[in-house]
This record gives sequence, C-alpha cells and structure tokens, in this order.
Amino acid sequence: MELRNILKDEVLFILDNVLKDMDDVCKCQQCRLDIAAIALNHLKPKYVVTEKGYVFSKTDSLKPQFSTDIITEITKAIDIVRNNPRHK
Repeated sequence: MELRNILKDEVLFILDNVLKDMDDVCKCQQCRLDIAAIALNHLKPKYVVTEKGYVFSKTDSLKPQFSTDIITEITKAIDIVRNNPRHK
C-alpha cells in the first residue's frame, strides 16, 4: 500500500453529494478541485500506509462529527470558489 490521505477520498465523495443539491455553483473540474483543496487545507489530514490503518481510519468516518466537519469546510470552500472562480 502507498501513503494515502483518506480524508481526500471522503472530501471528494461528500463534495459530489453536496454539489448535487446546489444549482448556483459551478461544477467544472477546476472548481471541484479548488473547493476540495481549500476544504482539505482546513481539515486535519488522516494518513495511512497499511490496510489495517485504512480500515481503522474508515471507522472514524462513521462518526457524525466527522461528516459534519467535512461538510462545514466544504461549504466555506464553496463560498470562496463561487466568489473567486479561477476560470472565465
């Protein structure tokens, strides 16, 4: 296994679900990645290098606060990117 930040996978998954319900937000690849990067920069990373570490860390994602923290940072990041898109 390689060094992996499992929070990245969670942020991208939750971001897709949040964006489905928002019609006033650009969903292009550039904006999606900008939103994810901003959110990830404000969340504590969760790095793993073994399957056991991956499974253990995935159990954290079942906690309600875990998802709430991610959604909060994604929402803040959406506002930033919506007001300052990097494309025309």
